[in-house]
Amino acid sequence: MVTSSGLTGRIAVDAMGGDLGPPEVVAAVALALSEFPELNPITLVGDEAVLKPLLAQHGLDGHSSLRLFHASEVITMEDKPLPSLKRKKDASMFRAIELVKSGEASAVVSCGNTGALMAGGTIKLRTLAGIDRPALAAIIPRENGHFILIDAGANPEAEAEHLAHNALLGSHYARVVLGIANPRVGLLTIGTEEGKGNALISATNVHLKSLGDLINYVGPTEGFQVFTDHCDVAVCDGFVGNLLLKSWESLAHFFSATLKSELKANPLRMGGAILSQGAFKALKKRMNPEVYGGAPLLGLRGNVLKAHGSSSRHAIKNAIRAANKIIKADMLHLIEADAAVANTIIRPQQIATTPPLESPAT
Repeated sequence: MVTSSGLTGRIAVDAMGGDLGPPEVVAAVALALSEFPELNPITLVGDEAVLKPLLAQHGLDGHSSLRLFHASEVITMEDKPLPSLKRKKDASMFRAIELVKSGEASAVVSCGNTGALMAGGTIKLRTLAGIDRPALAAIIPRENGHFILIDAGANPEAEAEHLAHNALLGSHYARVVLGIANPRVGLLTIGTEEGKGNALISATNVHLKSLGDLINYVGPTEGFQVFTDHCDVAVCDGFVGNLLLKSWESLAHFFSATLKSELKANPLRMGGAILSQGAFKALKKRMNPEVYGGAPLLGLRGNVLKAHGSSSRHAIKNAIRAANKIIKADMLHLIEADAAVANTIIRPQQIATTPPLESPAT
């Protein structure tokens, strides 16, 4: 359970997960400690025999803001989530989550097995009071900035109340990470007219309109609108969100590969490409998913951030920075406060049974 002391605590980094392994994670930690002077202390979780030489290589031995927590096992990408919880109790990912549960850390960052991280986070930490299910939040570029897609795949089947909670979760995350004071929330559907969409969309639309000042709801939103300057948070269930996320990622790769191929088609185009290098670099930077580094599993009684399995040191570094921002913003308590108010509106007959987090120390 996260306590008030944990709110200003460490960031637990799973050093053993990810395709590039511990060398890339340790390099990311070294970058984060050198580039972000305001960074909370870090606990690096993993096999000491593997990590100690890497720490020495990066000059991190005895660093005042870094400690090592030994874990003897590793969750692989092939491990099934629930069985691994029982078989690999000393896995670095699960030990990192347990540090958050005990209050010894405030956030966990991992680029390991997504299903195991979601299962471990949900089972070990539980959801916040008033929040039924966690949701994955992804940051996607759009016209004039970025938007939050939520849920990006945690819950393929959802009810209207869950999507209303997603709107609260996404709004708070947009405030912290995107720096938007009053983020606009859109409900992803097939038409902007009232009544368009299925029963879930109709019921969610009613809930979101009833939440008043808790969210800045701009109404039903079509797929093409999320890439314009229309909304800052796009709400949907995990089935739709995962399809949108992976379609966007695939489309981005397709356009990049096609553009390179076409520019190399003849010398004239290649000359034009050289003259346009500045524009291409700017576009690449805008489309680069490493800028934010990770997708948080929001709604838990602790901060859990999932970086992509193939994340480079720069992506992991930025995920650590995002975790630090969430901790300092005290986002969990703010979400619980809004969820308590929202639930009196959307389901006044139901009383929350999960005890709230302890209040921050004053």
